[in-house]
Amino acid sequence: MTKEFVDVLIIGAGPSGCVSASYLHKNNVRIKVVEKTKFPRLVVGESLIPRVMDHFAEAELLESLDAMNFEKKLGARFIRGEEICVFDFSKKFGEGWDWTWQVPRADFDNTMAQEVIRKGIDLEFESEVLEVSFEGKKSKTIVKDKDGNLKEIHANFIIDSSGYGRVLPRLLDLDTPSQLDPHSSIFAHVKDINRPEGEEGTQISFDILETEVWLWVIPFSNGNTSLGVVGPTDFINSLSENKDNAEALRNAIQKSDYYIKRFKGTEFLFEPVKLENYSRAVKRMYGDGFALTGNSSEFLDPVFSSGVAFATESGMLAAKLYLKESQGIAVDWEVEFTAYMKRGIAVFTTYVKEWYTGNLQTLFFHQPENPEVKEKICSVLAGYVWNEENPFVKKHDHVIKNMAYLLNMQKEQSPE
Repeated sequence: MTKEFVDVLIIGAGPSGCVSASYLHKNNVRIKVVEKTKFPRLVVGESLIPRVMDHFAEAELLESLDAMNFEKKLGARFIRGEEICVFDFSKKFGEGWDWTWQVPRADFDNTMAQEVIRKGIDLEFESEVLEVSFEGKKSKTIVKDKDGNLKEIHANFIIDSSGYGRVLPRLLDLDTPSQLDPHSSIFAHVKDINRPEGEEGTQISFDILETEVWLWVIPFSNGNTSLGVVGPTDFINSLSENKDNAEALRNAIQKSDYYIKRFKGTEFLFEPVKLENYSRAVKRMYGDGFALTGNSSEFLDPVFSSGVAFATESGMLAAKLYLKESQGIAVDWEVEFTAYMKRGIAVFTTYVKEWYTGNLQTLFFHQPENPEVKEKICSVLAGYVWNEENPFVKKHDHVIKNMAYLLNMQKEQSPE
């Protein structure tokens, strides 16, 4: 069995892995990236939020991504019957990027991976991690390549960016139940032949079919659009008695008064994919010699598109903390990694929970709008969930619930 020796082994070549790899490479760290699949590959998470742009810029990946001319995402629209709420990222509380992209992830992730390879980083596709063992902080990982050959990779540190592959959580028994209720989704892409001209055709939208059920519509610059339905698992399963994902997604589209005409009868470009009970959590986010990033640690819900942002945030932070530690500087991983990430995760967890209770929807659709409240919520939706100058971050655990209660009381007391 051949042996390789590196400073850092990165498992997974998605956004988290590529951000970690690119950052460490520019700081002269010996790294290797192993990716189980062959790129390009289909993956969900096509709506980004502005916070990711900070990470792509710092990892020096932004220029290659920008050259692909992905559809720009300037905000997001929420639809509930005849009610419309639009968030504009340029009208948010605090500093930060005012835009990002909405992307077919197969092309987006492949662009990053190819840029990582172009930089001279050793990235090996179709290589599966079979075993990991630790001696202190040093690790030995057994990897099988596409030809069935085995190799040992010895590393001083592992960054697990394996996403739903969840390599280290699976091998080290780190999985734990999510605190969120069980939800599932079904999605596919379509050729958007009835796409309207202008902003209406390209704006990302979330159409609320019921309080806990919504349809996503994510137009891409290549003329295709991603369609997905999200809801409680029992509801998603009820959309097709035959457990036919295509039938289920078509039935969900039929429930949308806003989009039925645009997408009725449109053929799916691939068999719709179902993600069942997608929320994930772990017992701990790091250990001696490793850190978990992105979906390999926590995944909340697609409603506010936080997945890639948490992936790149944790990937960049894990890379920085490893570099700091390798330079002989003490790192408190519990405080500097776990506690930091948990603060942001807690904010988005509150927003996801209050979305499904209906409280956040009450704030979104209340008329007349309160511009100051909307700016502060917009900053959260843009991913700036560590800015505690924003009271909708600092007081997230009660501010939404309290405001929704007051608005509902006012509505009940107002004359018809």
